[in-house]
Amino acid sequence: MAKQELDVVKGVDLERYMGRWYEIASFPSFFVPKNGVDTRATYTLNQDGTVHVLNETWSDGKRVAIEGTAYKADPKSDEAKLKVKFYVPPFLPIIPVVGNYWVLYLDDDYQYALIGEPTRKYLWILCRKTRLEDEIYEMLVQKAKNDGYDTSKLRKTPQSDPPPEGGPEDKGTWWLKSLIGK
Repeated sequence: MAKQELDVVKGVDLERYMGRWYEIASFPSFFVPKNGVDTRATYTLNQDGTVHVLNETWSDGKRVAIEGTAYKADPKSDEAKLKVKFYVPPFLPIIPVVGNYWVLYLDDDYQYALIGEPTRKYLWILCRKTRLEDEIYEMLVQKAKNDGYDTSKLRKTPQSDPPPEGGPEDKGTWWLKSLIGK
């Protein structure tokens, strides 16, 4: 049975969307350390209309970060379907990797969001704060389930309050470990 096309948010104001978002939950993936905590993304609008992306997490007490660029998949569309490009491996960023970043839900105040992509292999629940009210979390999980996601794979991301700033950096050893399943 073919999966239905995902409905995405239309008319997102990119300037309002910019800033820091905390990962409340996500599907585990090879491009984030398995033991990552305090995971977050910071978005900054570039002059050319693209978005600078800084993804950070803390693993074994060290800050792990990767930077990339997001841009509209179809510049003529008002749908919030973005492409995000990162270069890997983190210690020698030479290979471009492009993924989909579709805004499936965004509240009117731009305080929490559900992010997915058409294959339904990746899913994120993001919030402007390190905590999200249970009823909102459950509503977003139900939306994802209704959209055909296997929400049993969703894992909550531990967040500190206040969140960490700076600290020693891991220059990419976590990435090599993730490739061999560690």
